[in-house]
Amino acid sequence: MGHLTEAGLIKEGDIQRRAYDAVIFDLLTALLDSWTLWNDVAGSGPAGLKWRKAYLGLTYDAGAYRPYEDIIRDAADVAGIAPDVAETLIARWPDLRPWGDAESVLGELRRRGVKLGIATNSSNALAEHALAAANSFDAKPFDAVATAETAGFYKPCSEPYRLALRQLGADPARTLFVAGSAADVPGATAVGMPVYWHNRAGLPAVGAVEPMRTEHSLTPLLTLVL
Repeated sequence: MGHLTEAGLIKEGDIQRRAYDAVIFDLLTALLDSWTLWNDVAGSGPAGLKWRKAYLGLTYDAGAYRPYEDIIRDAADVAGIAPDVAETLIARWPDLRPWGDAESVLGELRRRGVKLGIATNSSNALAEHALAAANSFDAKPFDAVATAETAGFYKPCSEPYRLALRQLGADPARTLFVAGSAADVPGATAVGMPVYWHNRAGLPAVGAVEPMRTEHSLTPLLTLVL
């Protein structure tokens, strides 16, 4: 009988196969350093953190999709950020940049033939800018992109995760979800995906569900997806 080894392989007799056929990423926090942009636009780290926490709370609670840009504006209001600053953030979405190890990790996963997908709490328009940033080093598109706008719901509702899985034609149990924000951990787990939490920002957990693994960088996930 096969088993999961520490290296992420299932061994059946003398035959080894990958534990995961696909990897789905949260876009704005797991792959991209959106924190730096928010802090820069807000004018300081504390102001950016307050705004970002308000934004995360609103998206977690939103459920059915409403305009993503409105959530950014509403979160600014909650955090005491001026309306024109919120408009500046939206205008500067193309300035998003990937984490430093994203290029090597995505490149290696593609080299290994792993399907790659995105599940993001974003409008379609802003997702295009964010995807361009994620692919700034490689023009090859992701195999699946599920936005909250297309799915009709915000994560951690199941619809964005399930949409990405359908687009990939992937089995949840054989698809690793790379979370960036805390609510993605219970959200992706609820649809049957094991979760790797790329918690570079040191966010507190939401609820009692624990990820399979928590790291401060993307690189260790390569040891799970051989």
